[in-house]
Amino acid sequence: MRTITMYLIVLLTLLLTQGLVAQESYKEKIETLEEQKLSITRQEKEALKFEIAEIVKQLENGQITEEESNALKMKAAEKRALNIEERIAIIDNKISLLERNNGDVKELDTLNYKFAFEFGVGDGDDSKLFGIRINENKYRKEPVYDRRTYSDIVLAVGLNNTIIEGQSLNDSPYKIGGSRFFEMGWQWRTRVFKNTNFLRFNYGFSFQFNGLKPKDNQYLVSLENGQSELQEFEYDLDKSKFRMDNLVFPMHFEFGPSKLSTTDKTIRYSLHNKFRVGLGGYVGFNLGTRQKLKYTIDGEKVKDKLKRSYNTNDLIYGLSAYAGVEGVLLYVKYDLNPIFKDAAVDQRNISLGLRFDL
Repeated sequence: MRTITMYLIVLLTLLLTQGLVAQESYKEKIETLEEQKLSITRQEKEALKFEIAEIVKQLENGQITEEESNALKMKAAEKRALNIEERIAIIDNKISLLERNNGDVKELDTLNYKFAFEFGVGDGDDSKLFGIRINENKYRKEPVYDRRTYSDIVLAVGLNNTIIEGQSLNDSPYKIGGSRFFEMGWQWRTRVFKNTNFLRFNYGFSFQFNGLKPKDNQYLVSLENGQSELQEFEYDLDKSKFRMDNLVFPMHFEFGPSKLSTTDKTIRYSLHNKFRVGLGGYVGFNLGTRQKLKYTIDGEKVKDKLKRSYNTNDLIYGLSAYAGVEGVLLYVKYDLNPIFKDAAVDQRNISLGLRFDL
């Protein structure tokens, strides 16, 4: 008898606890819904500010008249006021439903999966379902209302060479067509001003691979005094290539128009088919330098891969710029630091090519 009484007390305690937890849970839901009502008003007012700013811009550019401007402002204000009224009414109905049923509200059993597979056993209401569901999105977050920062993969390719003090690019000891560069990295793009996307600040990191191919059967030699210079190789070179690998942190101010699109839940600026220009620079450090030589001795092909410092500068910094439409851009970069330390004549790397923001 004592055992039965104990079980009854435990069961009663569990039932009371479950009821209190359920009551607390639905009250928390109501508090959350009340907070959403305030967020709705803020969202719609913020959206109205953006729409009014666009209307004013059109008026200043002479695209619409003063009368049309006032009419558009009135229409935008009426739309946002109606949005607030109807969205808050939906929240009030949810609150009323929760209070009337003490939080015990039946909900439709909907699937929210990117992939689902089920099969049934049995017929009618007694059938049982078995299956696999992948990537359930039970706690899906609402999209950010005003997203100011975006990110892109950055790829760039093109021609590479050097600017040598006292010489023109035509007199460079490196092959213009054979010297190339490759760059890959990641960047973030943040809108600078709150109500316009004309100016963006781009920042991130990139790996740069700057290759140089010497002319006239030459290769790079490290001298005893610590300097490096080009000298003629003793055999006929099939290939001579010098490469510098850098990790840099680019920063650019980007200018250009964009298209504004607004919904009840989001404000977005799009650069689709829009011209843009970026001006800035980069700073970083040298990860390593190497030289590859291919030649033939007595009919035998030889490949030498030499990884040395060649007295190159460890600190990398320079200027860069790009211009183009959407994600395809003409790209130029110029190292302000000399390639080699304490060189008799300074050489600075310069690159010209295409950049792709993916």
